[in-house]
Amino acid sequence: MKRTIFKLAVTQMFGQTFTTMILATTALVGTALATDKALATVPHALGWVSVALCAIPAAHIMKRYGRLCGFTLGAVTGTAGALIAAYGIVENSFTLFAVGMIVIGAFNATNQQYRFAAAEVADAAYRPRAISYVVAGGVLAAFLGPELAKWTKDLMAPMEFAGTYFALAALPVVMIAMLVVTPLPRPAARGPRRGGRPLREIARQPKFVVAALAGMIGWGVMSLVMTTTPLAMVSCGLDFADAAFVVQWHILGMYAPSFFTGALIARFGLPRIMLAGALLQFGCVAAALAGLDVWNFWLANVLVGMGWNFLFVGGTALVTETHTVEERATVQGFNDFLVFGTVATTSFASGWLQNSFGWDVVNYSVLPLILVAIAAAIWLLRLGAAAPQPAE
Repeated sequence: MKRTIFKLAVTQMFGQTFTTMILATTALVGTALATDKALATVPHALGWVSVALCAIPAAHIMKRYGRLCGFTLGAVTGTAGALIAAYGIVENSFTLFAVGMIVIGAFNATNQQYRFAAAEVADAAYRPRAISYVVAGGVLAAFLGPELAKWTKDLMAPMEFAGTYFALAALPVVMIAMLVVTPLPRPAARGPRRGGRPLREIARQPKFVVAALAGMIGWGVMSLVMTTTPLAMVSCGLDFADAAFVVQWHILGMYAPSFFTGALIARFGLPRIMLAGALLQFGCVAAALAGLDVWNFWLANVLVGMGWNFLFVGGTALVTETHTVEERATVQGFNDFLVFGTVATTSFASGWLQNSFGWDVVNYSVLPLILVAIAAAIWLLRLGAAAPQPAE
């Protein structure tokens, strides 16, 4: 079990390296290609729309054909999307670059299933740790992604970042090689269909409501802050090396806590860890509004990443408590549809907010979301939810 989880974590590391390179560069590429700079984050946002729309199909493909098939299909899609985006940069085509990001979104939808694959491999007691460790695969990605982006930025000068996206195309191939040697659960044998509860009944459970809110807000706040960070830093006269440094530490803040998040959940319970995550994101806003130096951007992004980790890992563990085996694919897919639909919305808003109103307004705009996350965690705490007891 632990060997399989380790291999899933390593494979996820390459997927997260892909994602961190996207985070560090997409808004800047969009700015360079867009005639209207307010549209700079539209390709990034379209990528998240694609994640949301592909979340449910990806979950059902894996249910029917198995994790190996689903992950491999996703990796092939990731390579294709990176090549399309790279060609868009070469051709100076904003539209083609956006199409590439849409295709990459389908790859990222399958990437989000690694944490659920780990939950299936692990026994009930080890499940929060398994989810945490697979998410922790992003720790090395925190260093690799921004560094690779810096090394490849001018590889095809004067076409900035074209080399970056050609390099991205190789990472999913490495993931396929890792998957071949990873023993994954086979698709369940088809038998009499037992169905399951209607989705609306599952979605009304307090645990599901809080789990979905944790994922939606954790990701939504992080996306809004992170997507605009490179734009805000460049507008303040800081250069790409500074922005890459901040992105690097942001990703580290996202994934490094995963080494102990599962243990913290086991000790203190999901509601308290999720509440801590929301408070960390509140601290992000305070740091961002305190000034425009590199350290302000750095601290804000580290805190928002740590808050994301507690909310996302906690929310994922909580989702596994809300469904039966028959309901798993539908519930996991619907949860990811809600989460990444929120990310898409905040990504669309980020470029407009930054270009129209500035960095301060971006940060003020996330405060209502953070307050909802705090209220949801307190509600779950009062309901008496404690350490995870996943549904069988």
